[in-house]
Amino acid sequence: MVVTASITGLFKTLLIILGAFVLLRFLGQVMMAKRNMEEERRLNRNKRNFEEERAQKLKNFGKISILSGNGRKSRRTTDAEDADYEEVN
Repeated sequence: MVVTASITGLFKTLLIILGAFVLLRFLGQVMMAKRNMEEERRLNRNKRNFEEERAQKLKNFGKISILSGNGRKSRRTTDAEDADYEEVN
């Protein structure tokens, strides 16, 4: 079998190579855009968490927390009442 080179075959091969190159470049751009969007979402989530934590700390600024013996904050809230007393003579 004798294979002969032709101008149309050469152009067809060049167009296939060019099309593959353009397709790979387009897919690369799409993947970079997706990665950048994920990074932006992660940064926004971190910023939102930071702002929520900052607001919580500012809300509790100057308040006193009582820690139990094992280092945990006491979640128990009791309503203290004034105790009446009588003097004993």
